[in-house]
Amino acid sequence: MNLKESYNEPFINKLGDELLKVANSFNRKDFVNNTFTSDWQHKELKERMRFITNKMHEFLPLNYAEQIQIIKKVAPKFSGIQGFVFPDFVQVYGLEDFSTSIKALEFLTEFSTSEFAVRPFIEKSPKETVKQLLIWSKSNNHHVRRLSSEGSRPKLPWAPPLRNFIKDPTPVLQILENLKNDESLYVRKSVANHLNDISKNHPELVLSICKNWYGKTKNTDWIVKQALRTLLKKGNKEALTIFGTANADKIEVAALQLSKNKLKIGEEFMFSFEINNTDKTHLTLRLEYIIHFMKSNGKTSPKIFKITESTFSSETKKQLIRKHKFANLTTRKHYAGKHQLAIVVNGDVKQMVDFELL
Repeated sequence: MNLKESYNEPFINKLGDELLKVANSFNRKDFVNNTFTSDWQHKELKERMRFITNKMHEFLPLNYAEQIQIIKKVAPKFSGIQGFVFPDFVQVYGLEDFSTSIKALEFLTEFSTSEFAVRPFIEKSPKETVKQLLIWSKSNNHHVRRLSSEGSRPKLPWAPPLRNFIKDPTPVLQILENLKNDESLYVRKSVANHLNDISKNHPELVLSICKNWYGKTKNTDWIVKQALRTLLKKGNKEALTIFGTANADKIEVAALQLSKNKLKIGEEFMFSFEINNTDKTHLTLRLEYIIHFMKSNGKTSPKIFKITESTFSSETKKQLIRKHKFANLTTRKHYAGKHQLAIVVNGDVKQMVDFELL
């Protein structure tokens, strides 16, 4: 189902029913008729959400604080994307009432998420909001703890970037420190993603944090591995060193072969290669392959894919076989022309071969 269909006629009717239960002055019929209009199908996900937000405000003729009390009673009846409309209401109409709005976002995040709605408050009142985020990072509720990290991510997907935190992430580092050993995987994923965001602009800062965290607990080790994924994909030697996978000098890659050197868009090929550990010690290796894809402008762009990460015994040789399909995806369109496959060991390109996509 297309995500925008989460906001459909049954949802609007249910929302109208629930609002009427707690607000006697609410005109349910007019709300539904004015929300689910003839051009509804042409509205995209965020357009639908904001349109519903505006209509709730229009048909709840009360002051903001009174509207929030009604919304807090209705919100627990909805979850997931459908529940996004309630934090959205707060960010649209509550920026001038920080105290009421922040308490509302803390409450509402448990039923969907307030990660998007808290960001305008960070931009408008950074000191006040960061102070609240620090308090949330010590909450007994894991949804609220996650909000403190996820809401302050500098490059949160689906949301405008927090440019001040992209430039200087130090105001929120204590939040991540508070959450680094959180018992909830839901929270730890957010911490890892937050650090990964920071690593794109401040790699040395994240490497320093990860070196300090790694080896302390299983929880921090998991976060570090996920937080460094972008740097690991780039073959950053300092990141690889943390996991003992930096030195690939004694690793040889040979016999790189493709099942076909020419194939059509939509087809797949197999490729195989031999990896030889010539060292007299066991080595932990991160094996990846890069495909340099032809783009529409005639230039190539690399995309890296992980093969495995494991320990290879001393003075051993092993053959690996993998398959890659060249089907067009929503995230990648293929173009005919010369391509290239490269085998990467611990960030070092060891072997390359050309092939042609027809």
